[in-house]
Amino acid sequence: MRRALLLSILGLLALPGCASGPRERTTPPSLTWPVTQWSEEKRALHVLRRLAFGPSPRDWEEVRRVGASSWVERQLWPERIPDEVLEQRLATLPTVTLGMKALMERYPLLQEHARELGLRLETQEDRDRLTEMLGRDMLPGQVDEELRTQKLLRAVDGQRQLQEVLVDFWFNHFNVSVDKGPVRWMVMSFERDALRPHVFGRFRELLAATASHPAMLYYLDNWRSAGEGSTPGKGKKASTGLNENYARELLELHTLGVDGGYSQQDVREVARAFTGWTIDEPERAPVFVFRPAMHDVGDKHVLGVALPAGGGQEDGERVLDILARHPATARFIATKLARKFVSEAPPPALVERLALVFLSTEGDLRAVYSALFTSPEFWSDAALGSLTKTPLELVVSSLRALGARTDGGPAISRVVERMGQNLYRAPAPTGYPEHAAPWVNTGALVQRINFALTLAEGKVQGTRVEFPWGWASPPANAAALLDSLAPRLLFEPLSAETRATLLAALTPGERDFMPDGEVRPLDVRRAAGLLLGSPEFQKQ
Repeated sequence: MRRALLLSILGLLALPGCASGPRERTTPPSLTWPVTQWSEEKRALHVLRRLAFGPSPRDWEEVRRVGASSWVERQLWPERIPDEVLEQRLATLPTVTLGMKALMERYPLLQEHARELGLRLETQEDRDRLTEMLGRDMLPGQVDEELRTQKLLRAVDGQRQLQEVLVDFWFNHFNVSVDKGPVRWMVMSFERDALRPHVFGRFRELLAATASHPAMLYYLDNWRSAGEGSTPGKGKKASTGLNENYARELLELHTLGVDGGYSQQDVREVARAFTGWTIDEPERAPVFVFRPAMHDVGDKHVLGVALPAGGGQEDGERVLDILARHPATARFIATKLARKFVSEAPPPALVERLALVFLSTEGDLRAVYSALFTSPEFWSDAALGSLTKTPLELVVSSLRALGARTDGGPAISRVVERMGQNLYRAPAPTGYPEHAAPWVNTGALVQRINFALTLAEGKVQGTRVEFPWGWASPPANAAALLDSLAPRLLFEPLSAETRATLLAALTPGERDFMPDGEVRPLDVRRAAGLLLGSPEFQKQ
């Protein structure tokens, strides 16, 4: 039964379309919104799809009550939005507020525990016995698990939806992975301390926060980078050689973009400027430190700008200044934001306008977002439903649409992983793909449909979905059931082709109906799962 069902829905999913400056502003500006012929319901759906992780029943009603424009303006100032319920849930996760040193001390590797206890781990049986004795909540896996859990809880339950969407966007932009050595103990701080406070600030501040964070320094090996003839840093893996990894990704991925007009010589000069930017005790109590003895003190030339000899940490800071103010950086960031929120192929005119805002405000990201969200292109018919959800977006939007209660635990993060997006484990500095193709291959679509059906049937551990919902009178048949559920989950009508396919899947025989014609509870769940697996729900 499920195999035939998957094949019919996969046919639908293959359809086209399923693919130092001015003072900081302290009060919200008055935004000018473009005139649109859209209904308020369509406007509400669009902003909740793009600026949130999809509509939830609560947020849908709020946006319809206050209006889409007012909701967006409020989301642009998340510090003004109370979120006590989420904060209470996050308070149950001990690792969320801990610093890197504390995480390393409280959740060391199994070998560290054995050393402290005077034990030897010679066999797998020894490791299993010690793990059972300690409990998994004292091992590094607990840090990884709570890192994913807090992300999922924020996305599902958080009131500051735009902030969470942007934190996810910027983490992918400045990607680091928990799979590289001690970075697993650093990522919580990287997201909390380097990204989250700056996603509505100036790009220069965000760039500096990531450049000096131990997670980035270790992930891209800059902590080992030293000038010729300099003294190595502390740590068993310290090196005296020049390492270009961070410099290359800083130019290609973080600022100018691959077509940003820099040369290999620029990469080398940037790498020289960042020598000495390292980590003190990277595997015990990591903290950023600048070591003059590791720094290349010679003169440097970056993108035509001279950095005189004799500099120190300010060489790297000067490079960040150059990059943050560069027109290529403005265009690159404008393009990525337009791809994220408007279209995979954003209109060039929109990109140019956003780049001008970026440059004229010295990288004020809130100003750039405001220009983007009030642009005619954002509110165009071409933008509506034109993007495909990532696995994270699909899973979270499903939970939100159902009004599900979830603990955000491993059962949910494993689903996201099976769809191809292992949270905090993107295998390359590029992060996860920003276009639809990798997310909509046949295998991934099967995973999406299976998850939708499993979730609606209440079979995802740690997640509760309550059925049936309260109708004034039960739907008389499968067609009425589908027509009643679709507006509740999709917040828009089904296409005729999707409706016909799902209706056929819902009416296989009389066994699914009670003698009086009332639909069994299981049918409500199956109908909900089919809707969450439909082509319409894959889009945003």
